Amino acid sequence: MATVDDLQVWATGLDALFGRVAARFGRVEPRRQARAYMTGLLAPVERKNGWQLAEAVGDAAPGRMQRLLNSARWDAREVRDDLRAYVVENLGHRDAVLIVDETGFLKKGTKSAGVQRQYSGTAGRTENCQLGVFLAYASPLGRALIDAELYLPKSWVEDQVRCRKAGVPDGVEFATKPVLARQMLARALEAGLPVSWATADEAYGMDSKFRRFLEQRRVNYVVAVPESQIVAMGWGGDTRADTLVAAAPPEAWKRLSCGDGAKGPRLYDWALATVHFETGPGYQRWLLARRSLAPNGKGELEIAYYLCHAPVGTTMEELIRIAGARWAIEECFQAAKNETGLDHYQVRRFDGWHRHITLAMLAHAYLAVTAAHAPKAQAVWSASHQQRSVVSWHT
Repeated sequence: MATVDDLQVWATGLDALFGRVAARFGRVEPRRQARAYMTGLLAPVERKNGWQLAEAVGDAAPGRMQRLLNSARWDAREVRDDLRAYVVENLGHRDAVLIVDETGFLKKGTKSAGVQRQYSGTAGRTENCQLGVFLAYASPLGRALIDAELYLPKSWVEDQVRCRKAGVPDGVEFATKPVLARQMLARALEAGLPVSWATADEAYGMDSKFRRFLEQRRVNYVVAVPESQIVAMGWGGDTRADTLVAAAPPEAWKRLSCGDGAKGPRLYDWALATVHFETGPGYQRWLLARRSLAPNGKGELEIAYYLCHAPVGTTMEELIRIAGARWAIEECFQAAKNETGLDHYQVRRFDGWHRHITLAMLAHAYLAVTAAHAPKAQAVWSASHQQRSVVSWHT
């Protein structure tokens, strides 16, 4: 049970956080309303929409909340700069991982910026929704969302009238999700974040420009790729990931955990192969395969594939740890949606979406930092430093 002292510490921490971003809101009214908005996002209310946020902070109507998102003068990107600095100051660590992923927001109608029928991994099917591409920072001290971009499909970008009605700035061009991811990664790296690794699912991992971007910036990566990914080239033709893994000898597979889940260690069978693509001095590429322990509904053992790029001598256990780190962003999504209303917004405009998402991420970061500083919430990441032989298959 929380004590009076606990509540005072939490209130003081929230005041300190908002003090970092207060100047971004210029005038007194939007500054006060932004502080009230964050308070509402952290309040125990069922749905954190305009009406309920207003009621939570004592407003008679949602007008002030709506003005904050739709017409007040402030730049959400500047607040995200402060959010990133806050996370790094409190959770920063040289062994941190940058994680890219997207999440869907189910919507009705056709007027919300970027909405259309498109596949949502959140729903597991094609739905009428918006998609946001997010960047998370995960370190041994904690994890939090630090950046986000709303994905605008081509059908939107090519319809300038529709874009103007939804508040999309003139000159915004179509950008794929990997391009949006590279933009966010560039902002993070240019800000000097302490980080050693990046990871992402196959929508990003299969993009060669995305991988090259990380290599050029000396960020190690473990990224998922499809089974059809070409991983070796030779006189006999190109070799796909699934073909290479199918030839792995039984002794190549090792049963290891990629981290703890809700039900304990996440155990899989893993195999690692060196792949001989040209890369920079001192670096190596690998194909990492993850095989399920139990068959799926079709009676098959599911296999996932990862391309890895890191310094020569990096252990298999370290690569597996980074592959498992991608779950951290899913945990961030779940916590931000459940606790700070990430998906509870009722805005249609492009800037309104970014404003709500930014304030929800800021509130979530506050919870993450508060938990990290609590004695019982300290997290400890461990990695094996066992040596492995450098052969085609690591047995």
